Amino acid sequence: MRLQIFEAQIGVDEEGRILGVRADFLHDAGAYIAYGLVVPIVSSTTLVGPYRIPNYHAEFKAVFTNKTQVSPYRGAGRPHGVFVMERLMDRVAYELRIDRIEVRRRNLIPSDTFPYDTGLIYQDGAPLIYDSGNYPAVLTKALEMIGYADWPARQVKARLQGRTVGLGLAMYVEGTGIGPYEGCRVTVEPTGKVFAATSVGTQGQGHYTAFAQIIADALGVDVRDVTITTGDTGAFGWGTGTFASRAAVVAGNAVALAATAVREKTLTVAATLLEARPDDLELADGKVFVRGAPSRTVSLGQVAIAANPLRGTIPQTWEGPGLEASRYFAPPRGTFAAGCHAAIIEIDRGTGAIRIDRYVVVHDCGKIINPMILDGQIRGGVAQGIGGAFYEKLVYDENGQLLTQTFMDYLLPTIAEVPKVEIGHIETPSPLNPLGVKGAGEAGVIPVAAVFASALDDALGTRIVEMPLSHARLLELVRATPVGT
Repeated sequence: MRLQIFEAQIGVDEEGRILGVRADFLHDAGAYIAYGLVVPIVSSTTLVGPYRIPNYHAEFKAVFTNKTQVSPYRGAGRPHGVFVMERLMDRVAYELRIDRIEVRRRNLIPSDTFPYDTGLIYQDGAPLIYDSGNYPAVLTKALEMIGYADWPARQVKARLQGRTVGLGLAMYVEGTGIGPYEGCRVTVEPTGKVFAATSVGTQGQGHYTAFAQIIADALGVDVRDVTITTGDTGAFGWGTGTFASRAAVVAGNAVALAATAVREKTLTVAATLLEARPDDLELADGKVFVRGAPSRTVSLGQVAIAANPLRGTIPQTWEGPGLEASRYFAPPRGTFAAGCHAAIIEIDRGTGAIRIDRYVVVHDCGKIINPMILDGQIRGGVAQGIGGAFYEKLVYDENGQLLTQTFMDYLLPTIAEVPKVEIGHIETPSPLNPLGVKGAGEAGVIPVAAVFASALDDALGTRIVEMPLSHARLLELVRATPVGT
């Protein structure tokens, strides 16, 4: 339950270019406010999206009610802001009789204007400056994937067959990778195995694999020879936590910095063993060898042993004994991912049930570390977004008693309702961190409600301004529209 009630206005010129946006809304905080006002703050700052808005005013009031308290949940206010802005863009297109895609194109922030200062302050207290992006390319790719060019003809054909179908589309910008910091320690053992500990917590996002990949690339070892420990204060005592799509950005770059430091020390120590210059050495297959002379080699484990001398003194440039380094990464401000979702949805006019015929996502989270993990994050988010748009809802009576207390009453989407999600990527590296990455943990869920509303509008000719819907509510909307729409 994250109820927000908006009164939003948009001013545009005769060509549909935005002159200003105003949003006033109520945020139902529930009975307590243990997490502060992060959700409505994120809603208000996400609302501006990928568009040039020269004048923007947002104001909200948080109210206490006798309902469950609001806590940050995947998306944490972003879906609300995106829903409002995308509904406004479709309304502009409807009122001015301009194609909804053309309205968006005319207002997108150009790719040559980054970094782009929105003039706002984000949830971390830092300026909300989009670090990089190519929003027109994201939109174009999504339109190509969904087949927007011939959609009018396909929709007419479907209607002649007695089917009620609509195409929905929504764009978004996702704030990710906020500070204050995360850290990591990387250690090479005499066995040649690598161990790393980082402060960020893990709940199944794939951190072990992604962080191991970063280290393996830096040290030239098999990823299976890297062991990662996360969220254990006994292994690494300083950190902030997992939230705001920040682990890959903040902890990932701490991992990269620590691994790079170990790599540099490896080359320094190995240069003495191989009687070569560090610049002439390469790391691969768990070994260090002289470039052009692969027979002159030492294993990473041998270098680790040599880095802990039993006699003499340790050079000051070594930062102590062993092949080990600890590093921290503190981003100057958040990074901003972006994307576009599009879907074709069919409505059963007799029951109010829906079927998602196609769902496509184009996402830009900077440099991609692991495509499989990334796509899994996106697909999981889309499934949650479908639940939030059409199935899941906390319903209370007038006394604040929760009525949807069991899975007989509180619906969840299953594999039968979640479609195959087609995913495309655009990569605009972030200049704010060495890896060039942006977060992606919440990308899948953010625009789904807006996509649903857009598709249902297209199918029924309605102006949907509420989410979540349900079979019963959709059936009411269907019965209010003529057959053949």
